[in-house]
Amino acid sequence: MLRGARCPDPARFDRAEGLDPLVAVDMRRIGVVRNPRSHGNRVHPPGPPPEGVRLVEPLGRDALRAELETFAREGLDLLVIDGGDGTVRDVISLLPHTFGEAPPLLAVLPSGKTNVLAIDLGTSAAWGLEQALAAARGEEPRIKSRPPLRISWADGRRPCLQGFFFGVGAPVKATSLAQKAHKVGVFHNFAVGLTIFTATLGALFGGARDEWREGVPARLVLDGQEQPPGERFAVVATALKRLPFGLKPFGDPREGLKLLDVDAPPRRLWKAMPLVLSGKAEPRLEGLGYRRRDPSVVELGGGAPFVLDGETFEGGDLTIGLGPSLRFLVG
Repeated sequence: MLRGARCPDPARFDRAEGLDPLVAVDMRRIGVVRNPRSHGNRVHPPGPPPEGVRLVEPLGRDALRAELETFAREGLDLLVIDGGDGTVRDVISLLPHTFGEAPPLLAVLPSGKTNVLAIDLGTSAAWGLEQALAAARGEEPRIKSRPPLRISWADGRRPCLQGFFFGVGAPVKATSLAQKAHKVGVFHNFAVGLTIFTATLGALFGGARDEWREGVPARLVLDGQEQPPGERFAVVATALKRLPFGLKPFGDPREGLKLLDVDAPPRRLWKAMPLVLSGKAEPRLEGLGYRRRDPSVVELGGGAPFVLDGETFEGGDLTIGLGPSLRFLVG
């Protein structure tokens, strides 16, 4: 478990505005956090970094925190994250506890199995450390801002987490299925597609008490307003605009926190699913128990486990909002 103070109230922070103005930065202090066990780095082991670039390969969150604290003390212009979505989540979750409110510019190398953040940023699958360093040291580096979701527990006994894709209910089951797909060699968008396809089949053809259709207890409050009671098939939230396969469960791409709330058992799923995933604004979806919202702060109770960027965590009384925007170097 990570040590450290609770994160600030996520409601404090403004929503991000997307593409930052081009900036000129003297990139002399560069650090790389590499996960040697990520899929891409195991299949194609990277070589040593160029001279002057400090590489760390911490094993475990405590070791990662220690390395980030060292980077923060010494000063850093660019932090390169070489790993998958879980590595990105672990790094950005620790930024408030190590760099405070002044984190460095970030770059994400898509070395994981799905790389959802890299897809949203438009990063090429072939983008490696050399390309990232060349982009950083160019005359006009391109930078995009993204605010992470910030998840905190009401009891304050656990430090907050930051990530980009949150889910309760069906997403937790789908994550378990995706991990099984990875074990048999299915990766990237195909793994995402296989997971969605299999989960959809289970939800479509299972009975009301089938494991894919049954809900989880979830008390949901959006910006102080209590939502309809009852079990949830899924509660999904993100700060991303672009998802794999062009899926748009939250509607048209836009800035800010977006949420999809689905009652359990899901009604007329065989008709509703195509409308939900394509992003169509159909008024009838609301009446069937499929609600899209753009809240500033989400309070979620019930204790069901949740998934954040591919890893399952213990539930509780949670608050979900946006953290301060992070700046990402893009190719």
